[in-house]
Amino acid sequence: MAISIGIAKKDREAVAKHLSKLLADTYSLYLKTHSFHWNVTGPQFNSLHLMFETQYNELWLAADEVAERIRTLDVFAPGSYSQFAKLSSIKEESGVPEWKDMVGQLVEGHEVAAATARDVLKAANGAGDDGTADMVTGRLMAHEKTAWMLRSLLK
Repeated sequence: MAISIGIAKKDREAVAKHLSKLLADTYSLYLKTHSFHWNVTGPQFNSLHLMFETQYNELWLAADEVAERIRTLDVFAPGSYSQFAKLSSIKEESGVPEWKDMVGQLVEGHEVAAATARDVLKAANGAGDDGTADMVTGRLMAHEKTAWMLRSLLK
């Protein structure tokens, strides 16, 4: 059955392309946060271990929400590591940095994801896609708040 939600196919595809970048950033940030949760050490261990767990759980749910929005627009969502690597702007960390470096990288990652969300918001607003705009506004706020909370640990 054909989709008829009041958004032209070309507009849905354009918005989904932007959402795919947000999905890749979200998933990449999820992986990084989860890795840091497993590997953090130092005087802040307990608080960071718990904070990172809260954050990766939130990112996991967010990735699902973004992917399902892409599907709602009748476009297939990327779902492989290679696709995410091509689409993501989050820098990969293959080592185990000190806790302050972990926090700094996560601040940077959330700020990158916030910038990606702003790009999605522009595309969604241009297409008259209020559903995506509403969802992405929430994601933008979550990334900005998390970046602020993490940044506060470094002052």
